[in-house]
Amino acid sequence: MKTKELIALGLPKDPPYLEAAASALKRASRFGIKKGSIRKEVRSLLHSPSEYRDHEIWGELARVLTDTKAARATYTPRQEPAPFVRFGQDIEQGAITQMENACSLPVALRGALMPDAHQGYGLPIGGVLAVKDAVIPYAVGMDIACRMRLSVLDMPVSALAHKQRDLEQAIEKQCRFGVGATFDKRRNHAVMEDSSWQGSATLAAVKDRAWSQLGTSGSGNHFVEFGVLTLSSPNLGLPQGEHLALLSHSGSRGAGGELAQKYSKLAASLRPELPRHLMHLAWFDINSALGQEYWLCMELMGRYAMANHELIHRHVIEYLGATALSSVENHHNFAWRELHDGEAVIVHRKGATPAGTGDLAIIPGTMATPGYVVKGKGEPRSLRSASHGAGRRMSRAAARDRYTWQDLKRVLVQRKVVLLSAGLDEVPMAYKDLESVMAAQTDLVEIVARFDPRLVKMAPAGERPED
Repeated sequence: MKTKELIALGLPKDPPYLEAAASALKRASRFGIKKGSIRKEVRSLLHSPSEYRDHEIWGELARVLTDTKAARATYTPRQEPAPFVRFGQDIEQGAITQMENACSLPVALRGALMPDAHQGYGLPIGGVLAVKDAVIPYAVGMDIACRMRLSVLDMPVSALAHKQRDLEQAIEKQCRFGVGATFDKRRNHAVMEDSSWQGSATLAAVKDRAWSQLGTSGSGNHFVEFGVLTLSSPNLGLPQGEHLALLSHSGSRGAGGELAQKYSKLAASLRPELPRHLMHLAWFDINSALGQEYWLCMELMGRYAMANHELIHRHVIEYLGATALSSVENHHNFAWRELHDGEAVIVHRKGATPAGTGDLAIIPGTMATPGYVVKGKGEPRSLRSASHGAGRRMSRAAARDRYTWQDLKRVLVQRKVVLLSAGLDEVPMAYKDLESVMAAQTDLVEIVARFDPRLVKMAPAGERPED
């Protein structure tokens, strides 16, 4: 049976219904259910979808139908915008407008705009939004659980010069970069045995793709690099001084992107009454079946992204015959259940770093400028958040138009950085000055250590950006 036959039975023609119906028909086919039985079940489903919410085959379609009806019946616009605090002055108007839009949502409670903020889709990059009983896929981001990890090695800093070839080979042989990147022989991690993969048909459908990309890195501003970590005093379980460190930035790869696309479209389908400029801020009621499904997917992608970084670091470090002495890691595209002002809320940090009191995190610079390991101060005005980097000051197209490879080479030579591969749209000049960004968030974090990149690899030029 085809979806057009279901439409003839009364199925709405909107994409989320058709997508859910197509998945259901595939499952029915696998179970060997005949066409006549399918037609009978669909008629019954369309008449009473709530009775099919937990059905093995028709449950997803039933949940889309019932949640859509409930959402359309309960939407009420907010009378006054929720307040938000801006940190830093060098923020484009487009990002500010997007933050204002987010704070106009009926579920919005409070917001904050980080000093590295720039315009994105829905919530700006660098936007933090606390909401009540809701989750907004586009406010989490398209690269769910994009993440940083830093490991300090028991190798001397002099290895950057004396063993440069070994370090290059460690990255080139043990890492893969870019859209669709995979290993010839799949890597293994306990995350692939996580029971959540069977928690929804959607997760089960992306599991194989996720496994094929396990331990790989993305494109855009994602990277794996060696550099010098400098501690001005003992910290992180390490003595004062310079240390060789490995730093990576990547997220949940193709599986995360596929889930983000699907649930963003589903959320938008539930809110047809939203004005066009708010459609990328469509939300799920966190207590609805689709809200719970998305949350399950997001949390699993968090564990999956963590596993990717763990494997990158494990294989690179083992290739070198080294040991990790210390490590720091954090998400910056995620939603968390938190308490603020005594109220249980859901905090979205899209391109923003958790900075609760004592939280360690990484705020990277660019391929040729320093980044920092920081400790959060738990500032309530920022919803205990900080920037996730320097933030772009120009678009990718503008960077490619304005700068040349010669321009980039001069900067790399000046900063003593060896670049194995990257796109021209990632030139350091396309980003804001991180020192200014850090100066604008002294109330949010304190600097623990400085990281200077020395040997950098990103996806080759021409890759579609996934950041």
